[in-house]
Amino acid sequence: MKVIVLFFCFFLLLLSFLRETNAVSQEKNNGVYIVYMGAADSSNDGTKNQRAELMSSLIRRKKDAVVHSYSNGFSGFAARLSEAEAKSIAQKPGVISVFPDPILQLHTTRSWDFLQYQTEVESSSGPISGSDNASPKGVDTIIGILDTGIWPESESFSDNDMSEVPSKWKGTCMASHDSISFKCNKKLVGARFYDDSDEDGVRPSGSARDENGHGTHVASTAAGSPISGASYYGLASGTAKGGSPGSRIAMYRVCMTDGCHGSAIMKAFDDAIADGVDVLSLSLGSSSGLEVEFSSDPIAIGAFHAVEKGILVSCSAGNDGPGPATVVNVAPWILTVAATTIDRDFETDIVLGGNKLIKGGGISLGNLTRSPVYPLISGDLAKSGNTVVSEKNARFCNPNSLDGTKVKGKVVLCDNRDGYYSLTEKLTEVKSKGGIGFIVVDDNARTVAPKFKSFPAAVVTEKDSNEILSYINSTKKPVASVLPTVTIANYKPAPLVAYFSSRGPTYNTHNLLKPDITAPGVAILAAWPGNDTNEAVAGQAPPLYNIISGTSMSCPHVSGIAALVKAQNPSWSPSAIKSAIMTSALQTNNLKAPITTVSGSVATPYDIGAGEASPSLALNPGLVYETNTADYLQYLCSVGYDKSKIKLISNTVPNDFSCPTNSSSESVSQMNYPSIAVSNIKENEIKKVTRTVTNVGQEDATYTASIKAPVGLEVQVTPNKLVFTNNSKKLSYEVSFKASSKPKEDLFGSITWTNGKYKVRSPFVVSTNSQGV
Repeated sequence: MKVIVLFFCFFLLLLSFLRETNAVSQEKNNGVYIVYMGAADSSNDGTKNQRAELMSSLIRRKKDAVVHSYSNGFSGFAARLSEAEAKSIAQKPGVISVFPDPILQLHTTRSWDFLQYQTEVESSSGPISGSDNASPKGVDTIIGILDTGIWPESESFSDNDMSEVPSKWKGTCMASHDSISFKCNKKLVGARFYDDSDEDGVRPSGSARDENGHGTHVASTAAGSPISGASYYGLASGTAKGGSPGSRIAMYRVCMTDGCHGSAIMKAFDDAIADGVDVLSLSLGSSSGLEVEFSSDPIAIGAFHAVEKGILVSCSAGNDGPGPATVVNVAPWILTVAATTIDRDFETDIVLGGNKLIKGGGISLGNLTRSPVYPLISGDLAKSGNTVVSEKNARFCNPNSLDGTKVKGKVVLCDNRDGYYSLTEKLTEVKSKGGIGFIVVDDNARTVAPKFKSFPAAVVTEKDSNEILSYINSTKKPVASVLPTVTIANYKPAPLVAYFSSRGPTYNTHNLLKPDITAPGVAILAAWPGNDTNEAVAGQAPPLYNIISGTSMSCPHVSGIAALVKAQNPSWSPSAIKSAIMTSALQTNNLKAPITTVSGSVATPYDIGAGEASPSLALNPGLVYETNTADYLQYLCSVGYDKSKIKLISNTVPNDFSCPTNSSSESVSQMNYPSIAVSNIKENEIKKVTRTVTNVGQEDATYTASIKAPVGLEVQVTPNKLVFTNNSKKLSYEVSFKASSKPKEDLFGSITWTNGKYKVRSPFVVSTNSQGV
């Protein structure tokens, strides 16, 4: 028991250290500060003038002091300031916050067909909410993407057979400052970039063209046109398509080589609000080491004002899993997306002497013969003669740990469980010492298909590595071969929670269950810039489609689904769309068993939120939970904002609005959210929450509640039957929670309303810890 306590204390200290370290790294802002002044048309008439006066005073001091100006969706600016100037401006009337420009990071390390297949599997086992349209296209919705840019020449962004650009689009296609022509079309309706001169007045060559690949991949996942015959050098071959192929794309390039600047992200939000997008997709954010408050969070600020203007905002949950409390982008107005696998595996087989076959993974296009004729050695047996090098270092194939005379011409087995050096560094060590093949032991990497290009390499689990080691130790001349990768379809079980996907509970936001939803984010095939020679396999042209992983990839899946729902239900609010996606989500895999993590444990809402998003079930959810601006304002009260600040932040604050005198994190549980989180419950204490649902299905319908509760927790729903009529479209119910004894861990369950056609499910979590959820 003492060991467990000591380990837990160490984990908390480590987490604290990482948060402090990341906080420092994210504030390397080159002297740029963001000045946030609330709503653009705030009820405070002086805000516009105050903003103009502040910027004018700075420009008089230095011509290029102002980096960005915000005036469409919200008010403020970004400027080069000294620390003293920043502190002075923070005290000015109308200023909500002044904070250093943070540098955020991208969340990356056959998917749509799998989502649809999962829906069909679920529908065969009982009544579910369903779509009246078999193939929704998301016609004329506009998805705005904040990312690294886009490769406009990709076939995925062809506008063949697309109608004219909808009149609601007010954006632009910015002219490039580089030598390559950048053109928009009826598919890619707009593109902006946010390159600004540095302190010496030097302006980089600006363009919305993607020089990274991430933005192109994300955009085609969300709304790419169907392209048959797409593959990564023959792997994952099939039709590449976005989730909402009829949607238009607007790209906002906010990320540079050093990351994604918060000031540029806020400018993109401000522009997108005026441009007329329907959905905003952000596959980026902070690391789990830093969750700042609302007034210092560029994504939370921009998303708040976008949602207030009727735009749904979908964000990646982060790639810092599987540890607890690592989820980011957790503001309640954001749809936060975790990542799972799909039913496709990239299998790279290893043949041992005697033709013993080991099924490895990863993506390798090597050309070794099928016969096991190549000498095989483990890293520890190839240890360098240097006395400084330990056997452990050699087993891990760390840099400068191997003896070239022992490695040359051999396939080398290396362990990757030390977590210190990267897989790439270990591969480089093997290659530099003359190795001709690479087998790496890593249970996590086996699930995400790392790429080795043309070098013969495979990833194996610890279990399979034991079999390989046993073979090496049982013969004087062990041999092996690593075969080229093949694609395995209908892989089971799937989905699994990706090991890297960030987990709940939220670190600083209590009584709010995050992530909200999960979607495919592992080994996803999508469009890629056509000039990326770094991704090319030796002797071949750069790939037009690439396979990468991350919550960066799961986020655009959900953005595409949101665009489909918006197209079919154009009058729905962002929260109604969010509710539809969450309450129609799936919790079972393709074995009709509960979704699990890669370690085999049953996934909880901290792993997958409400479940795996379904593109067709979300179109007709039956009931929706509408979280309105008043809920969000009460949330701001609960985290410490007063009435005067809130009236600056929002332009929809009722005249009689006030923060409750007893406002606290407890009140967040009462927000009309599609999931429920209750904390600080004591033995035999009853905690109650209220929810209101709106009928968007059959006019006259009766729904009955069913409860799935863990042992030791009594849950009651009152009333347990809701009768909707033409005159009663909104109805409320109360949920009471009572723990018969103090729970030793967080408790999970769900409440599902059914009427025979629709199932409307809300997950819940109950914690004894006041800081737990």
